[in-house]
Amino acid sequence: MLKVVHINTYDGNGGAGRACLRLNKALLAQSIDSKVVVHYKFGKNLSVGTFNKTAVQKAYTAATIVFERILAKRMLNTLKRTPFSFTWFGRSVIEHPDVKAADIIHLHWINHSFLNPAHLAQLAKLNKPIVWTFHDSNAFTGGCHVRYTCDHFMRQCGYCPLLKKAGADDASHKIWKQKADAYRQLSFNVIAPSKWMLNSVLQSSLMKDKPVLNIANTLETQVFIPAGKANAKKQMGLPEDKFIFLTGFMPSRKDLHKGTSYLLESLELLKERLGVKASQIELVVFGNRNAKDVPDFSFKTSFLGTINDDEKLAMCYAAADAFLIPSLEDNLPYTVMESLACGTPVVAFNTGGIPDMVEHLHNGYLAEYRSAKSFTDGMEWVINNEEKQALQQQARQTVMEKFAEPVIAQKHMQLYNQLVNKPEPGGAHV
Repeated sequence: MLKVVHINTYDGNGGAGRACLRLNKALLAQSIDSKVVVHYKFGKNLSVGTFNKTAVQKAYTAATIVFERILAKRMLNTLKRTPFSFTWFGRSVIEHPDVKAADIIHLHWINHSFLNPAHLAQLAKLNKPIVWTFHDSNAFTGGCHVRYTCDHFMRQCGYCPLLKKAGADDASHKIWKQKADAYRQLSFNVIAPSKWMLNSVLQSSLMKDKPVLNIANTLETQVFIPAGKANAKKQMGLPEDKFIFLTGFMPSRKDLHKGTSYLLESLELLKERLGVKASQIELVVFGNRNAKDVPDFSFKTSFLGTINDDEKLAMCYAAADAFLIPSLEDNLPYTVMESLACGTPVVAFNTGGIPDMVEHLHNGYLAEYRSAKSFTDGMEWVINNEEKQALQQQARQTVMEKFAEPVIAQKHMQLYNQLVNKPEPGGAHV
C-alpha cells in the first residue's frame, strides 16, 4: 500500500491546514496509507502527528513562532498589511518515523519557524519523491505570501516594498538566494490548486525548472450540502422573507488582502440603488472575533462570530441567498467552494483562483477587479435573478464535478504513482 506523509505547520488552522486534512481524509477513503504530521498541533485528533515529542518541545516551537512575528514587525513596513515570512528559525524533520517510512513526502504550508530553506534541503537526503502544494505565493518569493501587482518574484526579489530597509540586497533578496540554493539541492513536483497559481509558478524565477501540475483542493461534500433556503433560514433564526447575504471575517477598512473597503462601498451603492427595497436585505457575517471591532455596514447585520463546527457553518451557507467575497488575491479560497457546495451562489472579484470555481452568470457573478460598482452589479444580479433554484443547483453541481473527494484524490494518486514508479521525480508543465 502506498504510504504518504503530509507535512504542514498547523493541523487545520487556516485554509492550508484544512486543505491538508481534507486531502488526507479523501486519500484514506481511497485506501491510501496517508498521515498528517504538523509543526504545532492545536487539536486533539489522535490521527494527526506532531514533530514535538514533549511539552518542552511544543513550548519551544510556540516561542519561536511568536518570536519570529515580533522580530518581523521591526523589519516590515507597518503601512503594508501583507503577510511576510522570514527564515530565522526552522527544524529538521528527516528523522521522524512517519517521514522516513513514507513513499511520498507531501509538503503543504511550512512557514512560521518550520521548514526554512536549510531544513527543507535536508529532505534530499531521504531520496524520496516530494510533492509540494502551494497554498500561497511564499515558496517562490523572497518572503511575501501575497504579491498583488509586485513582479519582483520574476527576478531575484530585492527592493521589497514591504520592508523598511529595501534595497538590491535586502532581506527579500537574501531569502530568495537561500531558497534558490535549497531548491538546487532538492527535486520536487509542485501542485498548484488554481490555474492562477500555476501561471504564477511558471513565471517565477525560483520555479522555472520544477514540474508543476494543477490539482484543486477538496472538501467534505457530505457535510457542505444544500438544506433548502427556507428550512436553513429557520434553523439559523433568520427571516425567511428577507434576502440574506453572507460574508466572512473582515478586520477593518484598512485590511488589504480581504478587500473590506470594496465590500463596504458596494453595500452603500446597493442601498442607494434599492431605495425603499433595501429593507428586504440583511447581511450575516461569520468569523468576526467580536461585534465591536467591525465596520459599519449599510444593512441590518448579524455577527455570528467564529464557527468551529462545520455542520453549523454549512447551515449558514445553505441559509444564505448569496455569498460575498471581496478578496483581492486568493489561491483557491475555501469559503467560495463551501458556499457553492451548499447551493449558494457567489459574488466575487475576477481574481486569483476564484474563476476556477465561480462561472460567471452560471453559479455566481465575477465582478470587474477592484470595482465596487461592478461588485454591486453582481449583488443586484443575484437579487433579481428569476432562476434562483437553477442557480443553486448549478452551484452544487460545479463542486461535485470538479472538487469532490474522489475526483481530487484520484488526481493525486495518479501523480503519486507516476513518481513512485520513476527513478527520479518528474512530470510536465500542465
